[in-house]
Amino acid sequence: MSQSLINITNIKRDFVLGSEIIYVLKGIDLQINKGEYVALMGPSGSGKSTLMNLLGCLDTPTSGSYILNGKDVSQMHDDDLAEIRNKEIGFVFQTFNLLPRTTALDNVALPMIYAGYSKSERNARATEVLTQVNLSDRMDHQPNQLSGGQRQRVAVARALVNKPSIILADEPTGNLDSKTSVEIMKLFGDIHASGNTVILVTHEEDIAKYAHRIIRLRDGLIESDTQNTDHL
Repeated sequence: MSQSLINITNIKRDFVLGSEIIYVLKGIDLQINKGEYVALMGPSGSGKSTLMNLLGCLDTPTSGSYILNGKDVSQMHDDDLAEIRNKEIGFVFQTFNLLPRTTALDNVALPMIYAGYSKSERNARATEVLTQVNLSDRMDHQPNQLSGGQRQRVAVARALVNKPSIILADEPTGNLDSKTSVEIMKLFGDIHASGNTVILVTHEEDIAKYAHRIIRLRDGLIESDTQNTDHL
């Protein structure tokens, strides 16, 4: 029996713009089990970024419930959400979001500082995940000494460092050439194969194909939710 990791019921998200209300998510039901590899797709304005922010506990819904790993996070306050983000979610962004004057090792260890680990524990775990993403020879390099693909590997290692429940990747290949994109997607495949739940937000069909399940949004609703037959 698969364990439900994400359980979203009738999630709505409105934004007030002056005197107008913009209804971005219009009642989404979604269940994602532990160990799934899911792509979220949709055109601009479909609500996929808003849904990703809710999934990643960067935002809370206007109404509806979001149970993450058994906890109701839909009504949590910022401090509690920050703790959930740090423990449960590893983020990978299109723009890498690395600290520029900091080594790869220290960039990766950063989330562990907030989680309260000692320096020796942080360095040991950061070394472990950098080795996992094939960057053991680049640990002392700063981002400007690394290629785009290497920077994204550092970002992936940082996402993995706290052993989160979910890896949430937002257009992770958006700034990479096609050869490097394939390498990074292979890395996500390895991460998924080792038991992680991966949620990928992309507008590119060839990137979404790596996922085992593809959820398409349109106008704030789920348009389709299908298994990718390539992986069956």
